This record gives sequence, C-alpha cells and structure tokens, in this order.
Amino acid sequence: MNIFKRLLKIGQAEIHALVDKMENPIRLIENGIEEIKQQLSELTEAYITNRAQIIRNENLSKNKLNDAESYEEKAVMLLQKAQNNEIDSSKADQLALEALSIKKKLTEEATEITQQNTIYTEKIILINSKIDILKFNIAKWEKELTTLKAKQLINKASEFANQQMANIDNNSTIDLLEKMKSKLENQEAHNEAYDEVNQLRAEQEIDYLLHSTDNTPKEALELLKQKIKNL
Repeated sequence: MNIFKRLLKIGQAEIHALVDKMENPIRLIENGIEEIKQQLSELTEAYITNRAQIIRNENLSKNKLNDAESYEEKAVMLLQKAQNNEIDSSKADQLALEALSIKKKLTEEATEITQQNTIYTEKIILINSKIDILKFNIAKWEKELTTLKAKQLINKASEFANQQMANIDNNSTIDLLEKMKSKLENQEAHNEAYDEVNQLRAEQEIDYLLHSTDNTPKEALELLKQKIKNL
C-alpha cells in the first residue's frame, strides 16, 4: 500500500502531522491524486465496457424474441394451411413442430442473455459506486492540495525572511545604529549652537539699543522688557 493510500485511511489531524514530516508533501499528494485519477479512468472504461455489453445483449435478446415470435407465426400458418387442405397435415405438424422447437431454443437463449445482463447490471452498479467514491476523494484531496500549496508558499516566504534576517551582521547593525545616533546628536548640538548664537546676537542688539542716546525713555523701557523676557 503506497503512502497516499495510507493517507486516505487516517484522520485529518494525523494527516497534518504526517504531512509536516514529509520531505515533499505537495509532490506526494499530487502523485496520489494522479493515482486516483488513473483508477477513475480505468473504472470509467470498465463501466463503458459493461454498459456496452448490456446494450448489445438487450438488442440480441430482443432480436431472438422477435425471431421466436416469427417461428411461432410460421407454425400457426402451417397448421392453418393443413386445416384448409393446402398442405398435408402430417407434414404440417412436422414443420410446425420444428418451428416451435426453434422458437423454444430462441426464447431460452433470450432468457439466458437477460440473466447475463443482470450480472452486468450488478457490476456497473458496483463500478458506479466506486467511481462516485473516487470522484469524492479527488475533490477532497485537490482541495487539501490547494491548502497545502498556500501553506508552503507562506512557509517559504517566512523562511526567506528569516534567512535574510540571519544574514545581517549584528555588529554592523549596532555600528550603523551608533552612527545614526551620533549624527542625530551632532545635529541637535548644531541646532543648540545656532540658537545660542541667535540669542546672543539678539541680546547684543538690545544692549546696544538700550545704551543708545537716541532712544526715548519709552523705547528704552520696551527694549528692557524684551531683554528680561529673553533671559
């Protein structure tokens, strides 16, 4: 019994557990589905062969019964001729007896063929039942295969991402982070320096204006308030 046939005999949970241990579960299930499809093809061919035989037998039986009926009609015709003195009665009886004997043989053959058809009919019922089971299993496993393929794609994507992360040098990453941190600190220091320079320049301008003799007392008051505010 191959691995796929064993799969068909276990439960859903066991299937997933077994699939996880397989080296290539997708390929195995694809092969298994192909096996079932091959069996389905063989059974379908067997169904067609048996059904064709049934049809041939039905036609043959029908022909034999028609022939049997015609021989009975011949026997009746011979007896009628003998009754009408158209033929010798003893001769008519002999020919009629032969006709009825042939009719009996044909009828028996037709009955035997009909009995054979009963066997063929039982076969195709069994075959048809197996075909339905195989179709159900094919649909079931093709659906399972689609799920497993999706799962495999996700696993491959995760594996690739993990490999990419694993290939990153931790020391290089730390160095990169330190350089970024240092650059940000330098930018902050430059910004603070610019702020101090601008503040000092503003204070110098206010001091100059405060000590300027051209300012009115009111202007000097406003400048002094501005200086206190900037402290």
